[in-house]
Amino acid sequence: MHNERTFDFQSLPLRSADYAATLGPTVVIAPHPDDESLGCGGLLALLRKAGVPVWCVLVSDGSMSHPNSVKFPAAARQALRATELRLALTELGVDSNELQTLNLTDGAVPTPDTPTGAMAVQHLYNFLQQIGAKTILCPWRRDPHPDHRATSELVRSTIAKLPQPPRLLEYVVWAWERAAPADLPQPGEATGWRLDISAVLPQKQRAIAAHRSQLAPGIIDDDPTGFLLSADMLAHFAQPFEAYLEVD
Repeated sequence: MHNERTFDFQSLPLRSADYAATLGPTVVIAPHPDDESLGCGGLLALLRKAGVPVWCVLVSDGSMSHPNSVKFPAAARQALRATELRLALTELGVDSNELQTLNLTDGAVPTPDTPTGAMAVQHLYNFLQQIGAKTILCPWRRDPHPDHRATSELVRSTIAKLPQPPRLLEYVVWAWERAAPADLPQPGEATGWRLDISAVLPQKQRAIAAHRSQLAPGIIDDDPTGFLLSADMLAHFAQPFEAYLEVD
């Protein structure tokens, strides 16, 4: 489809907003609070607008974004980020009661070949069997963040065990600007497309804004080494489309 030097998310074919509803009941797997809004907030809003059920699974608690804060110790950071996630989901029309948490360690999400990872796979398996989602959204398998890659492994290991595997769509977060050529889809590996989210872009922007601790100037102000989303990074998610990949 593309070679590694020319792969360009911007040039992927554009599908209309109506396409979202064809995905059926959908669950988004978010490595951290904010990935759901950044990577696929527009799609989630379109699904809910069409009355399609949506669930969210949060993999890690996100508490390592500001690990040196004294004002916000780990438990307070976890609570803050959980609140921000629920506010973001509400902006997208997703009932915050439809949220599952795996409570894995931020910055050290395990892979399925570890005891903790195997337990997470079982938890995911039970949940997916219970809800019967038709589509799963999770980060691109080589999105350049270790938690995103581990999350992808957990999801794919779970799907392999399901008697009726749902469709897997992989969304893009860090690959927009940090991907090395080998991180991007290789020739013949994946089908990519963009979804027109212009009708719900204001909703997506409000959902991103709900994650106040991750946006400058930030509300955790006593950890100068803490993480904040850069303006350049945020610009990718202000576009009127989202990019999705499906491995062939």
